[in-house]
Amino acid sequence: MNKNYFFQISTDPDVDARKCAVAMACAAQAVADGHNVSVFFASHAVKLLHRDFIENMDKNVSQEPGFCLEILKDLIRGAELFCSTGSQAVLGVTPENGTEVLVEGLDLNWSGPPGVIALSADADVSLSY
Repeated sequence: MNKNYFFQISTDPDVDARKCAVAMACAAQAVADGHNVSVFFASHAVKLLHRDFIENMDKNVSQEPGFCLEILKDLIRGAELFCSTGSQAVLGVTPENGTEVLVEGLDLNWSGPPGVIALSADADVSLSY
């Protein structure tokens, strides 16, 4: 039976990159298992969507080059992705300039606390990292 999974990732990957990689891997597993998956990147976890950051994160999680980017690509293909508009703005990223900074192929829903509440209310399972 398919379930609706909601993952909120808000851990700063500069503080705990491994936790962020685990969060993305669990979300990707839920996609692979056939569930409906929504992932909301908030606070400094929005860096995980930045091309330069994710391409260089593997060494911080003891993985081979390309590992973290491939997980994100799995999420791009199979999950609905959201990011905090305010958190991205703190890092100088907006919907208008996002294509210059973000991983190619992202079809992001830009939102904030209302999006988090709506997604969690509609979920059968909510996980926060």
